Amino acid sequence: MSNQKVDEIEIELLLEGILRVYGYDFRHYARSSLRRRLDSILNDLSLKNYSQLQELVLHDERVFNKFLLRMSITVTEMFRDPDFYQVFINDVIPVLKTYPYLKIWHAGCATGEEVYSMAIILHEAGLLERATIYATDFNNDAIQKAKEGIYSEKEIIEYEKNYIQAGGKSQFSEYYHSKYGAAKLSGFLKKKITFANHNLVTDKVFGEMNVILCRNVMIYFNSELQDTVLKLFRDSLCKLGYLCLGSRETLDFSTVSEDFTRINESLKIYRKARR
Repeated sequence: MSNQKVDEIEIELLLEGILRVYGYDFRHYARSSLRRRLDSILNDLSLKNYSQLQELVLHDERVFNKFLLRMSITVTEMFRDPDFYQVFINDVIPVLKTYPYLKIWHAGCATGEEVYSMAIILHEAGLLERATIYATDFNNDAIQKAKEGIYSEKEIIEYEKNYIQAGGKSQFSEYYHSKYGAAKLSGFLKKKITFANHNLVTDKVFGEMNVILCRNVMIYFNSELQDTVLKLFRDSLCKLGYLCLGSRETLDFSTVSEDFTRINESLKIYRKARR
């Protein structure tokens, strides 16, 4: 039997063990991305194979928590892809202004930068006070950092550039306070955000939302899991609710494709059909 085949068997046993012991399901993550992450973990722990990793992960929850951190996608920034926010402000916000109350779900929120970006947009549109933003992730450490809303001044400088390009209407400095080389986002942004643990792979429908944002998370899932998550989003949206995906994600070829109209295909903004 080839080494590659043995590796695949070991990976399957590792993922099955994690599901049974901890309830986290990574079996349908894209294999190439999964193996890169697993190999990085092996290197960090000076392990020779996936079976050794399985032994550690299943018997030591501290090792599993480190494993979980490495499997979580936390690459994000405020107002990432400013052109997306421009279109959201121009095409989606006017519709949201007609609603008496808004429920927005940011799935896979990582460390919160894009959640606060949405809060700022809603504030500048006069909508924040009648909105609730649900920000979820399966990584508790990432959620904790998101709750704190503290980022480095170096990051804030870059975020301000994105904010301006996205069409921000105010001075970005109004939204944070600087101290000791760090910037803490203003409390009035946080009070309308509810942070919670939610696993897109294993958890169920999440309320009835007006908007769902899940940008650049599903690129790490295989096609079967992507379809499962897209069904979850469809069923968690109210009629005519908006779904916003990442630049490398699409509804094309999914079983829910016909349930949405394309608002902006290039920027992956969709709207659930009325039926």
